[in-house]
Amino acid sequence: MAYDYDVVVIGAGPGGYVAAIRLGQLGKKTLVVEKQYVGGVCLNVGCIPTKALLHAAHLRVQGEHARKQMGLLLEDQGVDLPKLRRWKDGIVRRLVKGVQTLWKANGVEWIQGTARLQDPHTVEILDAEGQRRRVTAEHLILATGSRPVELRGFEFDGERVWSSNEAVALPGVPERLLVLGAGAIGLEFAYVYRHLGSRVTVLELMPQVLPGTDAEMARELARALKRQGIEIFTETRATRLEKGNDGVRVQAEVQGELQTFEAEVLLVAVGRRPNTEGLGLEAVGLQPNERGFLPVNRRMQTRVPHIYAIGDLTGPPLLAHKASREGIVAAEAIAGLSTEYDVRAMPSVVYTEPELASVGLSEEAAREQFGEVRVGRFPFLANGRALTYGESTGFAKIIAHPETDEVLGVHILGPEASSLIGEAALALELSATAEDIGLTVHPHPTLTEVLMEAAENVHRRAIHIPNR
Repeated sequence: MAYDYDVVVIGAGPGGYVAAIRLGQLGKKTLVVEKQYVGGVCLNVGCIPTKALLHAAHLRVQGEHARKQMGLLLEDQGVDLPKLRRWKDGIVRRLVKGVQTLWKANGVEWIQGTARLQDPHTVEILDAEGQRRRVTAEHLILATGSRPVELRGFEFDGERVWSSNEAVALPGVPERLLVLGAGAIGLEFAYVYRHLGSRVTVLELMPQVLPGTDAEMARELARALKRQGIEIFTETRATRLEKGNDGVRVQAEVQGELQTFEAEVLLVAVGRRPNTEGLGLEAVGLQPNERGFLPVNRRMQTRVPHIYAIGDLTGPPLLAHKASREGIVAAEAIAGLSTEYDVRAMPSVVYTEPELASVGLSEEAAREQFGEVRVGRFPFLANGRALTYGESTGFAKIIAHPETDEVLGVHILGPEASSLIGEAALALELSATAEDIGLTVHPHPTLTEVLMEAAENVHRRAIHIPNR
C-alpha cells in the first residue's frame, strides 16, 4: 500500500519535534501535526519561560547580595513587568523559530491542527482554518504530552485560580500568592513570585516537599526556601475554596487541625495528566492503563507495533529530556536501527535557588535495596568558587554500593546543580565508582570540586572538611 507519509507525528513538544528531526535525518517522509504550540508546553509555557523567570528572580536576589555583602552600589527600582514579559516571550519565539527551521532543513512538513486516529494508518486533521483532511502513514508516533491536573472544587478560572499556564504568563505579581502543591512546579513558582514581590505560602499534602525525593535534600531545600520568606506547610490537605472579588480563602487541615489561608491568587500545582482524550485510541485498539498512560516496550512501540508513544503519554518521570530521548529511540526504531530505550540515569532538577538536582537512587531507596550503603557529603560552604559567588547554601551527596563502591545516586543542592548533575549522570551510566570520581582531577577553583570531595568523603579522605 502507498502511504502519504512514512510517519505522522502527533504533537510537537520536546518528544515529537525531536522525533521528527531525527526521522528527517534518517530520510523518512514525515508530517508533524500540532494543535497549539510548536515546541509544546515545555518550550512555550513550561521549561523555557519558567527558567527565564527563575533567572530574573535570581538576578534580583544576587543584586541584593551585591549591595549588602560586596559593596556594589546598585539600586533596586522594582520590576518592569511588561519588559520582563517581552524578554521572556522573545526567548520563546526565537526557539520556536529554531524548531521550524530545523524541520525545514530536514524535510519535515507540519500542520497546525487537531489530529484524531481514524484507523491504524489514517489520521484525520482539523486544521487551524477549520478544514478537514485525512492523511495516511506507515507509522505513527503519539506525542500529545500532558496538562495540569485540575482538582474538584479548585477548578482553574485564569483569574483567582491559576494553573502553571497562567503563572508563567506573568499577568501580575499578587500581593499574596497561595500555592497548592510542593512539587517542582509549585516550588519554582513560589520562588519566582516571592522574589518578584509576593508573599508566598505553599501547602503540601505529603510529609515533605518534593515527595519521593531524597528526604535529607528535600528538608534542606525547604529550610533554604523558608529562610527566603516562603511559608511551607506539609501534611496539609486543602478542603474548601471560597472566591471573592479581592481574592481567595482556602480551608485546610494542617496536620489534623483546621486552618484558613487567604491570598489574592491560588496556584494549583499538584501534577499533570496525559492528553489522551479525543485522540481516537479506540479506533486503533489502544487503551490507557489505570493511571492514564500508554504502555510501550523498549523501542517505544505500543501494543500496535507500528504505532509508537513517547513523552508524558508513557508515564513518569514527566520530563522534557526523557521525552526527547524517547523520540529519538522511536525514530531510529522506525528506521530499522537496533535501538532501545535503555537509560539507567535519568536526572531531574528543581530550579529554585538553591537548585536541587538528583540522579539515581535516594538514600532511602538505596538502603532499602542494599542495606548499609556508603554516603559521602561535601558542603558548598567549603568550596572557594561558591563563596566567590556568594552562594554557599547546600551540599553534594554521593551514595555508593557498600561492597563494590559503585555510585548508586547523586544529589546536589546548591549553585548550578542543574549543570553539575551531568557529570553524575555520566558516572551512573558508566557504572563508575566513588573512587573513580574522587581520583578524577577537577579544575580549581570550580563548583565541580564538590563532587570530587563528596566522592572522597565516601571513603573519609576528603581534604577540605573533617571526615566523619
